[in-house]
Amino acid sequence: MTTTGLSTDVSSTAKRSVLISGAGISGPALAYWLHRSGFAVTVVEKAGALRGGGYPIDIRGTATEVVRRMGILPQLRDAHIDSRRCTFLAADGSEVASLNPSVVAGGVEGQDLEVRRGDLTAILYAMVRDDVEFLFDDSIDTLDQSGQGVDVAFRSGARRTFDLVVGADGMHSHTRESLFGPEEQFRRYLGHCFAIFTMPNTFGLSREVVLWNTPGKAAALYAVGGNDELHAFLNFHLPEPPLGALRSPGGRRDLVAATFAGSGWEVPSMVDAMRDADDLFFDTAGQIRMPRWSSGRVALVGDAAYAPSFLTGQGSSLALVGAYMLANSLATNGDHTEAYAAYERDAREFVGMNQALVDNGAATLFPTTVRALEQRNARLRDLETMPAVTARPAHSALTLPEFAPLR
Repeated sequence: MTTTGLSTDVSSTAKRSVLISGAGISGPALAYWLHRSGFAVTVVEKAGALRGGGYPIDIRGTATEVVRRMGILPQLRDAHIDSRRCTFLAADGSEVASLNPSVVAGGVEGQDLEVRRGDLTAILYAMVRDDVEFLFDDSIDTLDQSGQGVDVAFRSGARRTFDLVVGADGMHSHTRESLFGPEEQFRRYLGHCFAIFTMPNTFGLSREVVLWNTPGKAAALYAVGGNDELHAFLNFHLPEPPLGALRSPGGRRDLVAATFAGSGWEVPSMVDAMRDADDLFFDTAGQIRMPRWSSGRVALVGDAAYAPSFLTGQGSSLALVGAYMLANSLATNGDHTEAYAAYERDAREFVGMNQALVDNGAATLFPTTVRALEQRNARLRDLETMPAVTARPAHSALTLPEFAPLR
């Protein structure tokens, strides 16, 4: 267990203590706002260190205002990838359309941000590491709310008591499972599986995305800069989730390879790279939909509570906005029950609008039938000649309240 940055403020004994599980995006963002409000904050992370790298993520709409209020907007603008082109290919590798990425994503060029996930997490961590206690290489084992606080037993064997606990531990949240039961109750499977990994940039790509499609299958190469590494993405349609493959690392690779066998373009070389990749991430496309986001003194935030899926492009934005709204509710309400109720009341509509993007066209990038693919390609060609760019209303549907003053 590693501890860094524990505050030595002598008044901390009078502060409400909060344990946050997860040092991804929503966890450190929540830690920032809670510390600013006078809470004593601890973050526990099962990884041995901050996780770098990762695929590019988007920050749009209301989330842009969150990072502006945090004072990190200039840093994120410096880290902005600024992709210049998104090229769609047919099964034989011929070009279907080439568009500005903002047209495809429904974003606003010059306002939305796209950064490497590792860049965002590093910036968030740097903001709070001197004020917040971090416990790396550890995780929550059990939670007991029978007393006046939450008694936490850690995997390391340590035991501590906190006033509140927040699960910011992702779509497959252990905190959520401990409180509410198996993930299957809340997961909405969206009919797709995907694999993400890195591979050498032998294609001369720079600040661009190239996306190949056949019905029910997609392969993308994503160059975030002019370097020698690409983010590779393989996506395919399955009516039911492949539960066996999800439990077996070797089974995942075999499933992807079998699904894309005989595919054209550069897909065979991508499959070969996937076989050898040491950073392969495989999962199903899905959402978490819950009737409530808290139980007793424990609440959930970000993907743990309301993962929208990569098909919406809004996972990171919901994580940042959700962290702000939860922290503001806790800072405003002395009673955690009232705070959690306010958090749900004020954020749920925004969450719902962004999750609904999968039903309102976001998933059409990956058509599953010949007819749907033809229709999508026709729309893309129309956008080439008439690139009307309008941001999706869901991205900015929530006006942030002014953050509660320090108590």
